[in-house]
Amino acid sequence: MAAALDIGPGILDGLRVLDFTRVVAGPCLTRALADLGADVIKVEPPEGDLLRTGWPRRGGISLLFAGQNVGKRFASLDLTKPEAVELALRLAERCDVVVENFRPGVADKLGIGYEAVKARRPDIVYCSVSGYGQQGRAARRRAYAPVVHAEVGLLHYKAREWESDPRPEPVSHADIAAGMAGAQGVLAALWRRERTGQGAHIDASMVEAMIAQNEWTAVEANGGPDYSHSPFRPGKAAVVQLGDEAGTWAAIPGAPPAVFTHYARLSGQPELLQDERFNSMANRSANLEQCLEHLARWAKTFDSFEAFEHTLSEGARLPVGRLLSMADTLHADWAEDRDAYVEVACGDETATFNRSALRIEGTDCGPRGGAKHVGADSAAVLAEVLGLHAEQIAALLAAVVVIEDRIERSED
Repeated sequence: MAAALDIGPGILDGLRVLDFTRVVAGPCLTRALADLGADVIKVEPPEGDLLRTGWPRRGGISLLFAGQNVGKRFASLDLTKPEAVELALRLAERCDVVVENFRPGVADKLGIGYEAVKARRPDIVYCSVSGYGQQGRAARRRAYAPVVHAEVGLLHYKAREWESDPRPEPVSHADIAAGMAGAQGVLAALWRRERTGQGAHIDASMVEAMIAQNEWTAVEANGGPDYSHSPFRPGKAAVVQLGDEAGTWAAIPGAPPAVFTHYARLSGQPELLQDERFNSMANRSANLEQCLEHLARWAKTFDSFEAFEHTLSEGARLPVGRLLSMADTLHADWAEDRDAYVEVACGDETATFNRSALRIEGTDCGPRGGAKHVGADSAAVLAEVLGLHAEQIAALLAAVVVIEDRIERSED
């Protein structure tokens, strides 16, 4: 079950981040910083982040949005108005980091681009996340993760390995990859600033993040794989069903032709390795489907996942994974033991969110607050960071330069 939120200051406590990001790539970057203890101020337009339109909702807030934005503070400015742009720049002066993921050129048009912010704070660490980077022929193209998945070879690679037509990828890997690359750049730039006082403009692209995240990039860029000798082929790894009552599915890593040698020994059939179909890696690779059939039949002889895992782990030093749904992971032993999920506020209710992938000695990692409506913290941010008085804030709200606590409209 999810643990209650009870964590102290993080390793980035005292760092302030101004977050102009939306949807997934930028928000996952800034959530990573918030999970490490940074004070992240998310600035949204009056209509809010597009991800707020997602369903289902908890406490009136999209869970898809909340997952990328818990732990932040929520302000809203109408950047089509000069007064709002000035407020944004004043906020940037008082922040250590600014992050945006507009298409290249859009932040400049809005008046909050790197040069405008740098003029106010010369040592700013400013991160721009985009599909194709800030320069080049493709820079101004629109990009979402499904487009990038197609253009970096991911869909082609998977279709080739699965021997199928290309299929869409249901997880936004390109967004997450770019966000994590951007977070890496931000932390590196902060370290340099700590030593030299120099700021930086970080250019993180989804396309380059994806080729960096693919362990097959160097192979594909240099002529392609040689599966007749390689023990690695994750796209053809065996996923087998056991013979237990639940019909449990299990995943065995590695290329089946490499695993086959362990199978022959553990199943008491070493003579199979004398069969000309299976007597070399090249021959086993040529008879891949028959290798898979043998592994599938063998898996059916096990009446529990524990017995199957023990056989492969102790007999061949091979890990085995039980197939779970995402919801099932809440109850996995590793998730419970690590408090991998936490219960935090979502609107006027609570919801369960992943905590953080990191555990750092002497500090806590994870969301230090929940998800709120558009502009829920606008007044507090303007008062605390800029020192505005209640009358000044009231005038900005009345002029709709600043938006406060706008509840998203519910639609079927």
